[in-house]
Amino acid sequence: MFDLDRWQEIFQTLSKNKLRTALSGFTIAFAILLFTLLFGVGNGLKHTFEKQFASDAVNSVYIYGGRTTKPYKGMQSGRTIQYRNDDEKFINEKFEKEIQFFSPNIQRSMQVIYKGEQNRYTVRGVYPDYQPLESAVIQDGRFLTYLDIERRAKVVAIGRLVEKDLFGNLGGLGKNLNIEGISYKVVGVFNDPGGDNDERYIYAPFSTIQGMYKPNDELDYFGLTFNPEMNVDQALAFSNLLTTLLKEKHNVDPRDQGAIRVRNYAEGTRDVQSFMLVLNVIILFIGIGTLVAGIIGISNIMVYIVKERTKELGIRKALGATPKSIVGMIMLESIFVTALAGYSGLMIGVFTLRALGDTLEKYFILNPSVETYVVVGATVVLIIAGTIAGYIPAKRASRIKPIVALNDE
Repeated sequence: MFDLDRWQEIFQTLSKNKLRTALSGFTIAFAILLFTLLFGVGNGLKHTFEKQFASDAVNSVYIYGGRTTKPYKGMQSGRTIQYRNDDEKFINEKFEKEIQFFSPNIQRSMQVIYKGEQNRYTVRGVYPDYQPLESAVIQDGRFLTYLDIERRAKVVAIGRLVEKDLFGNLGGLGKNLNIEGISYKVVGVFNDPGGDNDERYIYAPFSTIQGMYKPNDELDYFGLTFNPEMNVDQALAFSNLLTTLLKEKHNVDPRDQGAIRVRNYAEGTRDVQSFMLVLNVIILFIGIGTLVAGIIGISNIMVYIVKERTKELGIRKALGATPKSIVGMIMLESIFVTALAGYSGLMIGVFTLRALGDTLEKYFILNPSVETYVVVGATVVLIIAGTIAGYIPAKRASRIKPIVALNDE
């Protein structure tokens, strides 16, 4: 393997046959390059769908009220379904085992001022349980607590971009914001994987916001997460039963689709998982096809190379070369060319994906990349194929008698 004379001989052979070497190397490099790009684009599509669901927990359920579209039990259509605090108690009593986190929500657009800076932001009155629903990650301070709810404290947790807008590089933790004429202390700053929009929210205690802006215990909607041990079918059955019971409580026709609206992320997750499974199968099929094409190309080239060198091999045998040394030389040359070209194709593919970067976002391809083990595995497969492709014709050629090889045309 590390015989210097043999390696010198291999390099001399390659340098004397530049076109042949270039063609065989190109076939291998192109196969790995195409394989890398295909998997990179496929991963980019997966990243896009993952980002769409990053703004909320994958087991989230949101319950909204609407207007009735059908008359029911003597009541006219067009009634507005208004949720109140007793709906919160009703839901938690009926589904105690199915619910993991739960929070009512009041949402308003408000003018927020800090010294000379001001802007309008969406302020949400929530429970502490709302944090995992939105996948908000605290970077400074803390989120809301149930003690804040109990005391109706005038405190807020603000998004990273709210802090940037109003405080610049000074940081907002511990400072006071003027929200619609009322002073609130900033107790936490969060970031959110959902992106810029989700980082421009302000969260305040639910009891504080409800007491100021919602008479008669009114609220806007509910957010909850279901037990993560539930599978997709169980989660969908849970949300369907929840919808049915809320319709009964609010005297809504069971066929009315507009009055009680329940958005269950489990359904979207199932659809995405199905789509990604199909996408992975397609990419895998194309990738395997690419590798098979590369293997066929290597095999054909190696057969041609060995046939072209029949006279050379005959001379070697006439000068005393053993069949084993001839086979070893051809295989080593095959492995070297395959490994070098495969690595080159891999590097070109990886750098191409990095160069494209975010430029493919408009085509719904986010951060196209490929796992190292995937392309390394594909390269190893090609190297093994190149070894086998070199061994079979080399073994056949090593059995030819020198006189026959020398007379070969």
